Amino acid sequence: MDAPISQAEFAQMIGVSEARVSQLVSEGVIARGETAAAWLVAYCERLRDQAAGRLGESMGLDLVQERAALAREQREGQAIKNAVARKEYAPVGLLADVLGMASSAVVDRFDQLEGALKKACPDLPDEAKTTVQQVIAAARNEWVRSTAQLVAESLDAMLAADEGDGGDEIIIGLVEGADA
Repeated sequence: MDAPISQAEFAQMIGVSEARVSQLVSEGVIARGETAAAWLVAYCERLRDQAAGRLGESMGLDLVQERAALAREQREGQAIKNAVARKEYAPVGLLADVLGMASSAVVDRFDQLEGALKKACPDLPDEAKTTVQQVIAAARNEWVRSTAQLVAESLDAMLAADEGDGGDEIIIGLVEGADA
């Protein structure tokens, strides 16, 4: 045990392949030219560190922190599922689709206004029709602008609050009973 040992002999001694011993040498766990006893002590220390979860710390991983992060993600995921079940949250994509459909329906009604005005008020002067259409166009444009601004601000706030969490899906809270 006090003499240098070959990689093949050490592999046979500890019951691993010679390639694994070569990997241990390249990782710096054991050093060439040292005794069998030194290699055995170094190998056993590596196994103890690995079993205790300390090995990850030297490789940039901390088992305790990783487990805590996983538990936090699981807790947050469950909280999201519960909120969705209570109809308090919905995926951003779904809300965007709903807003798009609602906006499209309103725009379609606005587009029908000119014909409706002609039927209902055939004597209405063109200046009055133009004024009504300009007011409605301005209201429609403001609705689109403010909706886009609201979505952008909400997403920015959510991303700032969730910074570093790395969530897979962004969600937005719904206000129940709010007028669309």
